[in-house]
Amino acid sequence: MPAAALGLGKPMPRLGFGTASATLGQAEGRAGVTQAVLHALDAGYRHLDTASSYNTEAAVGDAVAQALRAGKIASRDDLYITTKLWIADAHPGRVLPALQKSLRNLRMEYVDMYLIHFPVSMRPPPAAVEGAIMVVKDDLVEMDMKGVWEEMEECHRRGLARAIGVSNFTCRKLEYLLSFAKIPPAANQVVEVHPYCRQNKLRAFCRDKGIQLCAYSPLGGKGAPWANNSVMDSPILKQIAHEKGKTLAQVCIRWVYEQGDCVIAKSFNDKRMQENLDIFGWELTDDDRHRISALPESRGTYNFFIHESGPYKTAEEFWDGEIVAGQSTYQIAASLDSTN
Repeated sequence: MPAAALGLGKPMPRLGFGTASATLGQAEGRAGVTQAVLHALDAGYRHLDTASSYNTEAAVGDAVAQALRAGKIASRDDLYITTKLWIADAHPGRVLPALQKSLRNLRMEYVDMYLIHFPVSMRPPPAAVEGAIMVVKDDLVEMDMKGVWEEMEECHRRGLARAIGVSNFTCRKLEYLLSFAKIPPAANQVVEVHPYCRQNKLRAFCRDKGIQLCAYSPLGGKGAPWANNSVMDSPILKQIAHEKGKTLAQVCIRWVYEQGDCVIAKSFNDKRMQENLDIFGWELTDDDRHRISALPESRGTYNFFIHESGPYKTAEEFWDGEIVAGQSTYQIAASLDSTN
């Protein structure tokens, strides 16, 4: 498995296994998620992606413990484990306890990557519902990014997180973070990085700053509440897949891989798990890449953190206007040139 060298910690395997689901692990149950992770390990995945909000940390921990006992993996160090800080814990004084709780769920002494899940905070819930994973829009508040990042750095200094990073940060938000960070983020995992949301500007910024871009949803998240259905419904991508004798998913994952990004592939189906790994030993042609680069850019409907009383009143504010729906790469480049 190819791996990306990071500014912190060990190299990150370029293809990871995602453990989130639309039901946040509830429908699948802990045992079901554990079994899916075990199948993923059997298939060859070594990068496991979870988060406190996915409700799958304990299942990942169960799978890793079983795989170690069975000799399927030699040691914990053979794996790359990522988890994330939920918005209700994105406050000074709550970051370290949140990671310690995640480690207890995982039954591990450290994670390889700890990410701030979103660039927003939420007032902590009452003690009676502490730990509940939900977004209460009236309770959304601006993140004290400096205070939160200082505690992320403390997590790294204590060895609880071998690397620290962010998730769903735009160029502008990364620039602000970098203005005070003593330890810069090693990675930025973003919900949408796929042929219809190519993130060229963000990728160039991250590359320039030594931040590894990670694609959380290379297939557009079809079926999710925020889905961008353009990807799986695309006649162009279907045609490219047919011409190459590959699945549409393989074409999308290969495209993201060719950009130099890490990719999180999410499927609990054993056959698709294996297919998603089959992106090596072949490549897209220049014509394939040209057709993909001409696709109109768009975002899915991602309004979880948009509220009139919160720090972000519109999706454009949340994403700092970095993707304009309906524009191709060439149109976006022209608009950027005219404003820079």
